Order: sequence, then C-alpha cells, then structure tokens
Amino acid sequence: MKYLILLALSIMSATAQITYQGTEGPGKGKHIVFVTSDHEYRAEESCPALARILAKHHGFKCTVLFGVNEQGEITAGASNIQGLEALQEADLMVIFTRFLNLPDEQMKHIVDYVDRGGPVVGFRTSSHAFKIPADATYARYSYNYKGADYEKGFGHQVLGNTWVGHYGKNHKQGTRIQLIPSQQEHPILRGVKDGAFCHAGGYNGVAREGFTVLANSQPMVSMKKDAKLDAKKPPVPCTWTRHYTGKNGTQGRVFHSTQGASEDLLDDNYRRMAINGIFWAAGLEKEIKADADVSFVGDYKPSTFRQAGHVKGVKPSDLADFDSPIMPKK
Repeated sequence: MKYLILLALSIMSATAQITYQGTEGPGKGKHIVFVTSDHEYRAEESCPALARILAKHHGFKCTVLFGVNEQGEITAGASNIQGLEALQEADLMVIFTRFLNLPDEQMKHIVDYVDRGGPVVGFRTSSHAFKIPADATYARYSYNYKGADYEKGFGHQVLGNTWVGHYGKNHKQGTRIQLIPSQQEHPILRGVKDGAFCHAGGYNGVAREGFTVLANSQPMVSMKKDAKLDAKKPPVPCTWTRHYTGKNGTQGRVFHSTQGASEDLLDDNYRRMAINGIFWAAGLEKEIKADADVSFVGDYKPSTFRQAGHVKGVKPSDLADFDSPIMPKK
C-alpha cells in the first residue's frame, strides 16, 4: 500500500509540471523553474508563454510548475504545487503566485532555494506570494509576517516590497510603463521602447535602498490602450532590480515587475523587458540583444484576467507541446 501511495504521488508530481527543452542559444545549460499559481492575473498562461520563448528561441530548459486540484487540473491559486524539488538544481526561479499556503513538504523547496541565495524573478502578486498562518512552520514567509526576524515575509525580504495596495482602480485602469531616462543603458532595457501598455493596474511600489528602478507605472483613466494618463496619479516604481542575501551569505539577484498579467504580454515592449529581466537575473546580461527574438511560440490568446477566471479542465500536459494553444478551450 505504501508503495502504491508513493507511486501515485510520483505520477502526480510528474504530470503537474511541463518542461520545455531548449537546444541552442545563450541559455543552453541553464534551467529555469517557473512557480505558478495565482487567483486572478492568469499566471498559468503568462508563465508557460514566457517559458516557451526562452526555451525555443534562446535555448533554456524551462520547467513550469502549476497549482493543481485533486484531479491534476490547473486551478488558479491552488496551494498544491507538485514538483518543487526541481528547484534543487535550478539556476533561476521565476515566481508568480498569490496568497499561497503550501504544504510544508512543498514549501521547504522554496525556502531551501532562497536560503542558498538563488536568483529570483517575481511578477505581479509575488509580492504577496504567501499567506501562511502564524503558527505554521514557514509563517515568516507570509506577506503580513510581523516578526523582526523576517519582517513582512518573502515579498519584502526578497523582492523588495510586500503587498501595499493597488494604485488606481483595479480592473478599471490600465498602466503606461514609463522607462527611467537615467537607466536607458541598463541591459534589461536594451531594445525596449518607452510607453508599453499593460492591462494590469498599478501597485503602490515603494523604492527602497539598494533598488535600481528601471520603470515607473503611470495609471491611465481606463483600460483602453489609447486612454489618457490619469493626471491625479503620478507615476510610481513598478520595475526594479535588487539583491538579497541568502542564509548562506550568497547575494541573489532579483528582478521584479508589478505587472505580468496574461494580457500584459501582448505588448511587445513589456514582453521584451520581462525576457531581458530573466536573462539579467540568470547572469546573462552580456547576452541580451536589442533585436533578440521574443515572439510567441505557439498560439497565445490570453484570457482576460479576473478572479476565478481560469480555463477549467486544463491539465499541464495539455500545454506540453511548443505549439499547444494557450489556453486550450475545454
């Protein structure tokens, strides 16, 4: 019986993830692990789309881990992510989660990765990636942790900001990404034009000591691409790099964007900045080319982000091929 249980868990772990294997390119030999489970902004769509670009066009090995239900179906915001042991050998973790409370045996792999100072890329709700009860083993990772030993949890300690609220009206105001002129020579902005349009609204980004702010978020009066800027809302930081220190003393690179929702990737310049940020975090800034291929691989028709808006009945295996649609309609 014990053998059968272990076998079932092993099979579920294998089927709750997908790996896109690159062949040639600057990312050859690098393994990126995407940790994906948010309730609202369709991380389960944007993350495999980015993974395909990085694997197909640039040679990375990209493993995408999803939050799944008991049937192994991708479920937005599910606190069950099988396969996190892949982080043991990962060169980079890309995280896009929201308010998760993972089982200890899963959470341990994320904690171990951070303890070794592994580089991290965080999108959108990763600032409040975890919501963990105060009496739990890994309570310190919770976005609202009050202890002095790890104040405000993973978001604050690693990415630089915890959840501090929306900036503008969520789902009603889009965002214009305004590049910082003094950072125009930064490798992450190589080939990126000013004024990218993101559907996802702004967050109250707060620049701290040690940040290199690359772009600001300027709220617009609506979610239309050609909408006017909201004159009552001055721009706030939305894209930055920093370093954090792992438990072993290693300095880990961090790239964080407060955008990254499914439809945000439709903007070529935002998508390029996201890909460049991943290159930089992986230590490959010299390989960032202004004209690098960041085109989508396969059919990408993102769902409009909203609570409980994920496509139902989709399993990770449905996305396993480079040409599988994101998302298949069930």
